[in-house]
Amino acid sequence: MFVVVCYDIPDDRRRARAGKVLEGFGGRVQKSVFECNLKDEQVKKLKDKLSRVIRDDDSLRYYHLCAQCIARVETVNGPPVEKVQPYFAV
Repeated sequence: MFVVVCYDIPDDRRRARAGKVLEGFGGRVQKSVFECNLKDEQVKKLKDKLSRVIRDDDSLRYYHLCAQCIARVETVNGPPVEKVQPYFAV
């Protein structure tokens, strides 16, 4: 499953902790945006770990993208979407 995770965390320490958690699951494409290619159980583990970091004044979003949506992602001056099987149709 391809998941884009983005966050808005005002506290520097929590923001850094969230970034470290996400670095273990995917690639950073912007300061607070990660692209993760995960299995269902890995998504659950990621959500569990992040739930221990974020607080009520933080914002966290998960965007689950299908293969057709991923194929239509456009990038300008950034890293391309990492196309790893089995989530991408060739």
